Amino acid sequence: MEIQTVLLILLAAIVALTVVFYQYFHKNPRKGTQRIILASLRFLTLFCALLLLINPQFVKRDFFVEKTKLVLLVDESSSMDIHTDEVSIREHLNAWTGNEAVQTRFEIHEYGFGNGVNPLDSIQFTQNNTDVYKALTDVNEIFGNQPKSILLFTDGNQTLGRDYEYLNLNNNSTVHPVVIGDTTQYEDLSVRLINTNTYAFLKNKFPLEAQLVYSGNREVTKSVSVLMDGKIVHRENIQFSSSKRSQTINTLIEAQSVGVKSLQVRVESVQNERNPFNNMRETAIEVIDEKTKIAIVSEVLHPDIGTLKKSIETNKQRTVILLKPTDSAEKFNDVGLFILHQPTRRFKNVYERIDQLGANKFTIAGTKTDWLFLNQIQNSFFKERLNQTEEIIPVLNNGFGLFGLGNFSVQGYPPLEGQLGDIELKKESETLLFQRIRGVNLDVPLFSILTEGNQREAILFGENLWRWRAQNYRDNQNFEDFDALISKLMVYLSSNSGRNRLELDYDRVFDDASLAKVRASYYDESYAFDSAASLKISIQGKESDFSREGPLLLKGSYYETDLSDLQAGEYSFTITVESENLKRSGSFKILDFNPEKQTYSSNFGKLQRLAENNSGKAYLPGQMDELAQELSNSQRYTPVQKSTQNVVSLIDFKVLLGILAMTLALEWFIRKYNGLI
Repeated sequence: MEIQTVLLILLAAIVALTVVFYQYFHKNPRKGTQRIILASLRFLTLFCALLLLINPQFVKRDFFVEKTKLVLLVDESSSMDIHTDEVSIREHLNAWTGNEAVQTRFEIHEYGFGNGVNPLDSIQFTQNNTDVYKALTDVNEIFGNQPKSILLFTDGNQTLGRDYEYLNLNNNSTVHPVVIGDTTQYEDLSVRLINTNTYAFLKNKFPLEAQLVYSGNREVTKSVSVLMDGKIVHRENIQFSSSKRSQTINTLIEAQSVGVKSLQVRVESVQNERNPFNNMRETAIEVIDEKTKIAIVSEVLHPDIGTLKKSIETNKQRTVILLKPTDSAEKFNDVGLFILHQPTRRFKNVYERIDQLGANKFTIAGTKTDWLFLNQIQNSFFKERLNQTEEIIPVLNNGFGLFGLGNFSVQGYPPLEGQLGDIELKKESETLLFQRIRGVNLDVPLFSILTEGNQREAILFGENLWRWRAQNYRDNQNFEDFDALISKLMVYLSSNSGRNRLELDYDRVFDDASLAKVRASYYDESYAFDSAASLKISIQGKESDFSREGPLLLKGSYYETDLSDLQAGEYSFTITVESENLKRSGSFKILDFNPEKQTYSSNFGKLQRLAENNSGKAYLPGQMDELAQELSNSQRYTPVQKSTQNVVSLIDFKVLLGILAMTLALEWFIRKYNGLI
């Protein structure tokens, strides 16, 4: 406590005594114990009041020693199982936790990682992927700017995430990789990549491309085989050398039967090859005997036409033909869906042909649309003619439920060009996009889907759709989200079947079990999405006695189940709505591919560069004593004594107020009882 505060307390006591002496003892004829009691109460009252004004405080200091965090970060991916075992890694960790010199200087924490980071209870090399970058950045976030040293026990072979080689943590962090496994680079031949279509048509040939990579210094010639459902459909010899380490094979394979077909690319092993697992890679393709023919009808040249053609034909089961409204009727035969781009009076015969065929249509209106003609030729919608062009910003309807939108979003998308005017939809409809004009959200549809019986049609009240596909590429470096939306729209418009209240969304083939997910959307009788439903999935193995049941979890506007723990194989499933007699079934295949087994040797060079970027050094398991000595002797990791300063009141003001109230009450009662003024 400061001397100034002590002097103020003494002064308060003197002032209180002086006042009491003057009131009760100076020229006061009364004597006896009553005067002493009243004087004492008055003194306590005045002294407490003055203490409240002074508010005496003292400083409390707490001293503690801050140690550097020593993080033992262990790679638990299945590739580690090739080089070591759980017992050996645990011995290494125990050597650190049992080292007194290390414990004196460090606070030790243990974590394991694969896809993510988790506290290390028991070591199990079961993770199917390795993300070193995420593991290091997660640990860095856990401890923030506190000084820390990370011992990274790994083989350095990453299968997921960003490249960790150039990662640079903050200045308070160091990384010391402990390289597990054989660092010798052995001669190896592997199949790195297979490219093929998702679908193929019966009796048609589909392309297959495979990339093969050689690690070695000799000249070798090896045979490469392509197998479909176990039967060889292509074979060729490939030459490799120290200057020709990568080769690509291209071939056409005929689809001879319907169904999901397994495709394998195999290459012969080189002599004494250590890693035979990467000599074969598998993918799959679905062969179908159906092909949708879609016609885009337009009398003007417009970039939207090329955009739609490219987007639709990303799914090889669809073929797009370009027609003019004046083309002969024969060219419109076998068309399953019509896309009408900015209709005018010349489209009269096209509309008559569509009515004869009973086909579905997708109308795209724009600045050159003849609205007088369009309002007369069809009875699905009506638009007021104002002949004023305006830019229209899309606003996504999050309640749209005709089909799943996946990752599609219009956030930041450029505007379309259209004409102003009120719009009336005359059939049962659901709007996917609304309009925003000059910053004002309007309850006016921009993109709607209309149904009547088994007839379906879509209407887009704006042109320049090509800008959206370009924006999708600008945001994600691919067209996948936009193309997926167009694909789902084509599937919906190409079907004349009634709408199902339980819709499924899943892939028929998963390259990796970690990607296996099944989604479902359930709608009530009014076809509004039901977020309170209880959905259950039952899974059976087609080639084994595996079976399992479980719930689907709500994820926003759909239900989802994660199947990443399933083994490779073929499965069938049934999703049931428990409150109703409603169920749908499907099947999928998980390919037998483990990215952790594609590389045998440890990546010492990359781990060494990681250490150099983070003020560390790469070590081998036999150099643990050297690493322990470095950590124990380095001035960088010296514990630091720190203190915290807390300012605490000498007496709680609540206690002072209580004493003050009590003394005043007692003094008043005694004086009142004895008839004193």
